[in-house]
Amino acid sequence: MNSRRIKPVLVPVIYGVCVVAFLFSMYFAQKFAKNLLFQKQSDIEYVDGEITESENKDIPVVSTSVKIVKPYLDDTVKLVRSFYDYEGDSADQEKAIIFYEDTYMQNSGADYANENVFDVISILDGTVISVEDNDILGTTVEVRHSNELISVYQSLSDVSVKENDQIIQGQIIAKSGTSNINKDLGNHLHFELYYKGKIVNPEEYYNKSVDEL
Repeated sequence: MNSRRIKPVLVPVIYGVCVVAFLFSMYFAQKFAKNLLFQKQSDIEYVDGEITESENKDIPVVSTSVKIVKPYLDDTVKLVRSFYDYEGDSADQEKAIIFYEDTYMQNSGADYANENVFDVISILDGTVISVEDNDILGTTVEVRHSNELISVYQSLSDVSVKENDQIIQGQIIAKSGTSNINKDLGNHLHFELYYKGKIVNPEEYYNKSVDEL
């Protein structure tokens, strides 16, 4: 059987058809891929509202607002002597009086007590500005925080921080102890809080956002 040969004049035509077909296939492939990878801006949905927990349980939420915590972790610790509020009623003021060496004094902080020794923690991130032993107040730690806040922890034992230490919120800085000025309270923590150089009632600042100050 004789084989048929393609005429020389048809070869360029066939090559031309193949090239055109190849170019068209590349064009449509590129366009299809582009549609898959990109969407028009009008088709994109932006979430600018609050994401509900029920619909997005697996999405972590990072809070940008830090809240002040209490200076202890043990739930059995109780407030045993309140901050002396000059604008409070007489009954509450009477409970906030300290009697020491025949002298009555207004309580400048809040006192927390428990039968057992408990951990004392930092209420916020901060820098330890002093650690001192005082014959009357007991061992004292002062911490400077942001937003012009200074926290003072007195009547301590087993202090685990030193001056200039950088500490974080919730870090254990000491344990509760005793002091001569509050000898009647036994094992306790005396806690003071200063905001913008003014002493304030700590109980009014717990769970308050730093941004609210």
